[in-house]
Parts: sequence; structure tokens; C-alpha cells
Amino acid sequence: MTYDLVLSGATVHGHGVTDIAVHNGRIAALGRDLAGNRRDVTGRLITPGLVDLHTHVGPGYWGIEPDPIAWYTGVTTWVDAGSAGAYTLAGLRRVVRDARVRVPALLNISAVGLAGRTGESRDLGNCDVALAIDTIQANRDLVRGVKVRIDRETVGDNSIEPLRRGLSAAAACDVPVMVHIGTAPPALDDVLDLLRPGDIVTHCASGIATPLGPAVRAAYERGVLLDIGHGSGGFAFDVAEAQLEAGLRAYTISTDLHARSLHGPVFDLPTTIAKLLAIGLPLSDAIDAATVHPARALGLDTGVLTVGAPADLAVFRLDEGDFELVDAHRQVRRGAVRLTNEATYVAGRLLGPCLPAATPPWVPLTDIQRTSLARRDAAIRALLAEPLVGPDGLAEQFPRS
Repeated sequence: MTYDLVLSGATVHGHGVTDIAVHNGRIAALGRDLAGNRRDVTGRLITPGLVDLHTHVGPGYWGIEPDPIAWYTGVTTWVDAGSAGAYTLAGLRRVVRDARVRVPALLNISAVGLAGRTGESRDLGNCDVALAIDTIQANRDLVRGVKVRIDRETVGDNSIEPLRRGLSAAAACDVPVMVHIGTAPPALDDVLDLLRPGDIVTHCASGIATPLGPAVRAAYERGVLLDIGHGSGGFAFDVAEAQLEAGLRAYTISTDLHARSLHGPVFDLPTTIAKLLAIGLPLSDAIDAATVHPARALGLDTGVLTVGAPADLAVFRLDEGDFELVDAHRQVRRGAVRLTNEATYVAGRLLGPCLPAATPPWVPLTDIQRTSLARRDAAIRALLAEPLVGPDGLAEQFPRS
């Protein structure tokens, strides 16, 4: 058989050095000397397209466009974690329709979603369980769980009641809850004690919530999943290191990539993976935590390299060196390895370059970030303004007679 695409010579995650063939948008074969449109990627690492369990790509305060980041990072599945609630899900659907990547969603228990920076659950009238259930049931193709943000600013005087409501909606629809933890009150233990096996705690290495006590251990042991969810304030090296030392390993590595974290401290998912590698997580485990584990958490069919699976593929160069890595609190660690993406495929189609949109005016940036963005814009403009080739690189397409 002749395949649509054959990537040859790479180390395929979980399979060793082998070819991987794609036909009709799915993985068709793994083996040697497969026939088809061959691309030599000898010396590279092929992983499933990365699955980022916590992003914000829907409209609103936090949202970013996924495609301009996906093509150079290998992230093919972007789980929108609560940008949209029942009132605003139609706006997220428009994003999904236009995106080249896959965008499953977690429905915010607050019907207004994340239109603003915070406070969506201060009015319990927005946390309508029956409405959330109806919305999930009517949008099963898109919605894979429920998102609840629990911190002092978001819930006001309502304590853990929004979480109780989120859990009620999720139980009725047999989907998990992802809960954001942050500044108390409510008390972290009160949040964790409510969670069921398969529910997800994001910002699990938060330097603000500092989840290191007995309630974390109890939740972990009954099957609650820990998710990194780096974000602007959700990841601290010292907390992550203490959790690893205690045997509390994050099940999933995600970015919480949004308008305020994109230009730092997060940057992207490969950079977040490098931070976990720097504190001792083995590379194979880190890849699983950014592919098959998040896919399993939401019942997705992506994140694996098996025959019949969607041909979402990421080709990486494994760079060795001395890399400076920073967390949300400007703690620094040195990393020896990082993944650099060289090609990203969704359903067997190569994602081409895509320029990012301008940063929204409400996003706070340091002077150095602004200067760096301006320098990047100027470099891109200069690169594109320069003629691609000279006379020796051209053919006479319409010769004179």
C-alpha cells in the first residue's frame, strides 16, 4: 500500500526507531520501509500531538488564538478550560469552527464564563445547575467536563458553593470537574475533600495555594488527578519539587496558556515540559503527561501513536544545553534538555506558519516584554519584506517566444 505520508527514521515515542505512516488522516502503519510520500526525520523524536489540558482560546479577557502557537509547538489539542459558560458557548463554537487544531472544552459552571478577569461566580444566579446540565447534554461533541474557579476573588462570599454546583452538573452528565485553586478563602482542604476520582485539580503546584498537606495526599490516593496548569501564578518550582519528593506526581502537564501568560512566564507547552524535566521528571513520563494522560482524563481519542488513531503528530528536536527556566514567582532552575518543535501535523496535515495577533490592550506587560515584542515584530516584518530568492532561485515561468 502507498500511504499519504511516511515519516521515516525518527524515534517514535513508545515504539523506538521506526517509520510511521498516515492515510486518510489516521495512523495507518508503524514499521520499516513503508511506501508513500516519505519525509526523512532521522534523529528526531515523534510524539503524539501534544494535548494541553488547560488553555484559554475562547473569546473574553483571557483568550488567545491557538493556531499561531500550535504550528511551532506541537500542540494539536487545546482544551479550553472554562472560558465559556452556558451564555457564551456559542462564541467558543466559532473559535472551534475556524481553528486548525482540535478544541474540546470544559464548560464554566458560571454561565457568563470568563468574559472578565474574575468574579464570575460571585452571583450564584449565574451558577445554574439545570442550565449547565442542559448545555452539556446539547453540546456533547464539544463539552468534555466542567470548570470551576475557586479562589477569594472569583467566589466572593460564596465559599465552595460554586464547586458543589459544578459537581452536581458534572455528576448528572458523567463528566469530570476541573477545579482551579488559588487564594483562600475558601480553605484548600474544603475544596479537595469534595473531589471525586477522575476530577482534576489544576495549578497543583501553586505557590499561592501551596497544596502539600494531608488533604492533597488523601485526594491523590483516591484518584483525584493533579494538573500543572502553570499560568501567570499557578506554578512554583519549590512546591513542584516538594510534591515530587513526596511521591505526589502530576498526572498532566498543562500550561494555562492565556493572554497574560503567553509572553511569560509560560510561553508554551514545550517550555513547561522543560521545567518538569529540570526538576527530575523523566522525559518519557513528561511526554505521557502531555499526551495520553490528558486525553484519557477527558475521554479523547488523541494523544496516542497507535494504528487507527488520529494522525496528530509532533516532530521534535531534542536539544541539550544549559537552559534557564523560570516559574510564576521568578524562581529559576537550569535545564539540560528541551524539546524544539520542527513540524506539527493535525489529521496528517502539516500546520503551516501563522502570525500571532496583537496583544490586547488590557494585558499587563513589562517594559522589557513590550520592547521584545516590538523587536520581534520588526524582525518578522524585515524577514517578509526581503525578496525570498534572487535571480538564481527563479525559473522563467512564461518564456518569451
